[in-house]
Amino acid sequence: MDHIVVSNLTKKFIKKGKRRFLTREKEEILALDHISLRVKKGELFGLLGPNGAGKTTLVKCLATLLIPDEGTAVIDGYDIIEDPISVRKILGITTGGERTLYWKLSARDNLKYFASLYGLSSKEAEERIDYLLNIMDLKEKQHQRLEKYSTGMRQKVSIARAILHDPKIILLDEPTLGLDPSFSMFLRSFIKNELNRKEGKTILLTTHYMEEADQLCDRIAFVNKGKLIVVDTSKNLKRSVSKNEVLEIKCVGNVENLVGFNAYMENKRDYTKVKILHENTEEIMDDVLKIIKEKAKILSVNVKRPTLEDVFIHLTGSELRDDYE
Repeated sequence: MDHIVVSNLTKKFIKKGKRRFLTREKEEILALDHISLRVKKGELFGLLGPNGAGKTTLVKCLATLLIPDEGTAVIDGYDIIEDPISVRKILGITTGGERTLYWKLSARDNLKYFASLYGLSSKEAEERIDYLLNIMDLKEKQHQRLEKYSTGMRQKVSIARAILHDPKIILLDEPTLGLDPSFSMFLRSFIKNELNRKEGKTILLTTHYMEEADQLCDRIAFVNKGKLIVVDTSKNLKRSVSKNEVLEIKCVGNVENLVGFNAYMENKRDYTKVKILHENTEEIMDDVLKIIKEKAKILSVNVKRPTLEDVFIHLTGSELRDDYE
């Protein structure tokens, strides 16, 4: 049984450009480009893609926070356009925790407020809030205003709010963003073992962290520039390039002359990273290094097995995350 069915979902935004005389140029951005996918009941499904890929827009459409321009989605039998109220009752969602909470209220008061909106009784609310504050390690500062919280602490409150009413379907948009590594590890375990496996929640999780998707998700959808690229298990995605090796070279200088090697190049802050996926990197290594040495200084050379990120680069030509290693 499918808990989430997305059909031809399309969302456009108008971006204002430069002003010319008395008018301002407008550019149409296709944030979601006819997305169709299915999430099974009890599945932990991941949307993996870089910032700006359309992941958050898709989550907001599913949660009825945005109205799609084309297509629709059905959540546990309820259409997001025809019956948004019923959809909201069965969903838990977190999207950018800081903007969905009240900074002048404490963590406990925020959760009490949302518990009342969800229709929880006073007893149910108190028991649930105590449990979640304890799980999120917020009990000591539960009466402090959120304006004094760190970004990570606000994200914890946002996640607590998302599961406060014990929803059977949960949408988690970048749930570990802004959290310290140790709590991120705990939260991933909580999502997988407690919410998904023990309680049987259907979870749609967006991330640009390769390791997070690999560790948590039953199936993964690659999303890039508003398009759905592929849907499969992590194991099958990596198996699709398993016969290959990745030649990774970091260098300083001009390396735009690697014609014929199907190379991916990314300019970082202090260097350029070159990646080449090939069945036998030893066959091409000498030629590649010779070309690079003509105009660049090589900092390091590494040969490794392909990861999910390498699969993503192979399919889309872009990286999962914009970092500076």
